[in-house]
Amino acid sequence: MVDFRVTLLDGKEHPVDSSDMAFQICGRKAFREGVRQASPTILEPIMQVEITTPDENLGDVMGDLNGRRGRVQGMEPGDGQTAIRAQVPLAEMLTYSQTLRSITGGRGDFHMEQSHYDEGAAQRPGEDHRRGRNQVGR
Repeated sequence: MVDFRVTLLDGKEHPVDSSDMAFQICGRKAFREGVRQASPTILEPIMQVEITTPDENLGDVMGDLNGRRGRVQGMEPGDGQTAIRAQVPLAEMLTYSQTLRSITGGRGDFHMEQSHYDEGAAQRPGEDHRRGRNQVGR
């Protein structure tokens, strides 16, 4: 959980019922009730990715990125190669090295770094959390 704050408005202590354990239990119950009322969402890490691919493999690499819920932010053509900038969920990038090697015959390369957190696909109505597949009407 991130970015939450708790304010204690009132409380009393007396020698018979007040103990460290009683306050811990009370705090735990209040936290659980607050979380239930807040309707939290799951956040997933989003990676900033830069992929360099030979021009002849550009379409296959772009298709693979779309299948991984990637959001292409731009492309820079170069000398027979194209650099693609995209944001992709980390969960979708765990096997990307092998896939890129397969698509490009070992000539593609990529670099990624953490960008931000975004609402997880499992929280979006009608989407399968594994690949962002639309499940409405199935």
